[in-house]
Amino acid sequence: MTHSLLRTTIAGSLPKPAWLAEPNKLWAPWRLEGESLAEGKRDAVRLALRDQERAGIDIVTDGEQTRRHFVTTFIEQLDGVDFANRRTVRIRNRYDADVPVVVGPVARRGPVFVDDAAFLRGATERRVKVTLPGPMTMVDTLYDAHYGSREKLALAFADILNEEARAIAAAGVDVIQFDEPAFNVYFDEVRDWGIAALERAAAGLTCTTAVHICYGYGIKANIEWKKTLGSEWRQYEQTFPRLAASSIDQVSLECAHSHVPIDLIGLLEGKDVLVGAIDVASDRIETPEEVADVIRAALKFVPAARLLPCTNCGMVPLSRDIARRKLAALGAGAALVRRELTS
Repeated sequence: MTHSLLRTTIAGSLPKPAWLAEPNKLWAPWRLEGESLAEGKRDAVRLALRDQERAGIDIVTDGEQTRRHFVTTFIEQLDGVDFANRRTVRIRNRYDADVPVVVGPVARRGPVFVDDAAFLRGATERRVKVTLPGPMTMVDTLYDAHYGSREKLALAFADILNEEARAIAAAGVDVIQFDEPAFNVYFDEVRDWGIAALERAAAGLTCTTAVHICYGYGIKANIEWKKTLGSEWRQYEQTFPRLAASSIDQVSLECAHSHVPIDLIGLLEGKDVLVGAIDVASDRIETPEEVADVIRAALKFVPAARLLPCTNCGMVPLSRDIARRKLAALGAGAALVRRELTS
């Protein structure tokens, strides 16, 4: 059963089965090869869908079961990027990483996630969402030795993403979400070209469009960074007014166990708001009532028809059992508030 009010969804990723990839690890290598890997990915998608459906999630994803990483897996399929000779860069001003190098014009060789999207669409009767990396976050995951301009590279990526997104939408997907955690860091660039690049990536799409902005996975570098942000996290205050004026339909953000003043979501008037009510940086399982409390607080600033309870971010670093239990809490908490609104 799906719902018309307080439709639940997730930010994107879910943990992979241990037979597919090493648990609790980002960029975990595949444990299968060839056709066995292809079949294993499809089976993992089916399991991810089953977990979401049992938990009462209304708009489901493939859990990103076919990807090693939410950005890099897409970039691997592009021309103009050298993965063999890496350079060290600072990722979102938080941690150093050895990253691929842009050595020439970037171009899409062919469909990247289109077949995965078609499989997802055929595997469930629920509304489905496919996630793509956002242009600014893609730029921030590479060393540029060709364009000499983050803006120029972002706009090139936006055109590539738009090609991919149009093909995914044609496969019958209901929502395409662009993941832009970099929007919480590079505020001047968001103003100068980030929103424009995002809108360019989503141009002409007839499905619902979304952007996910958060404080990152529950990994050590992100947790340590959050400790430096003080008692109030007001980064959204700089990006929300610009997104409210954009053509993007939905905005996904982090609320559970964060220091984000909940009233900031009022800056997103006119948009659907995906309110993160599940903390992905902790193994603690939320109670349905705790999830409901986040939703109730958000309802003071967002109409119920525009509020979608969600996870704070992707859950790929968690164990499958913890992720399943958190999904169940999300579904149950939304059901509590739904009954209050309709009784």
